[in-house]
Amino acid sequence: KIYRPIWSDFRCYPWCNPGGLKLSGLGPSCSPECFQYRGTMDVFSKIARQEGIFRLWRGTAASLALAVPTVGIYLPSYDLLRNWIEEYSDHSYPKLRPYAPLIAGSIARSLACITCSPIELARTRMQAFKQSSGGAKPPGMWKTMLGVLSSRQSISHPENLQTTRGYHLLWTGMGAQLARDVPFSAICWMVLEPTRRHLLGLLAGEQSNAAVIMGANFSAGFIAGVISSGATCPLDVAKTRRQIEKDPARVLSMNTRRILLEVWRNEGINGLFRGAGPRMARAGPSVGIVVSSYEVVKHIMHRKHAEL
Repeated sequence: KIYRPIWSDFRCYPWCNPGGLKLSGLGPSCSPECFQYRGTMDVFSKIARQEGIFRLWRGTAASLALAVPTVGIYLPSYDLLRNWIEEYSDHSYPKLRPYAPLIAGSIARSLACITCSPIELARTRMQAFKQSSGGAKPPGMWKTMLGVLSSRQSISHPENLQTTRGYHLLWTGMGAQLARDVPFSAICWMVLEPTRRHLLGLLAGEQSNAAVIMGANFSAGFIAGVISSGATCPLDVAKTRRQIEKDPARVLSMNTRRILLEVWRNEGINGLFRGAGPRMARAGPSVGIVVSSYEVVKHIMHRKHAEL
């Protein structure tokens, strides 16, 4: 006779107990597999089944709040820095010109990351939020950020708590984020710029209108986004794991190198590139849309200015 585990007949309920144990007052039991993800479609399926289809859009408000200041700082800074480096290299050091996109992209991304790191932290924690057996509503962006600050109390004396000293927790994982985003930006622009020039060169016989500019920039951005996101996926894993860590003492002792070594020892190469598919699928269109929209707006503004 074949005996099956006691949870084999249970489904993944919206709120359930890990481990397959029936605990009084804490909701129905679920198989341990309900809390393990085995691929992109498995993530979609289990989140939609356990928490509802709309939970797939959790963190959208924080993403929008992050996108506006990030793009507003990042792309104009990149343009200004690249132009300045190219002008300097033309007059003083010609060998520097090919590396202008790399240098400008790295510096511009660093400025944007440092400025917007607290919002990135809130978005990551909101997306990683798991509903409890009580069906608690996921916290919003501001509540999530306040929760990060309050965690300071568990590692210091509450009666002597100095709020100003706790603000640095809002930048938890910023080192890992910089370690991910700066190489991402450097690779992205080093691929995007020559690809864009090549595509625009192929369309040299066409009239340089908004449609041509959008098509060339979207295609170049798509290619650059896929390549750079795949290359930096291990750094994204390290950033995410640090930002969703809930133990305050462990948060203060974690760094990117230690996390990468821990993932490598416990999960191997698959752990380092976990989520690479969804990340590349998101980064390609995202970079393409942002860069093409920005360049089209620039083109329209320049044309309007020339007509004045």
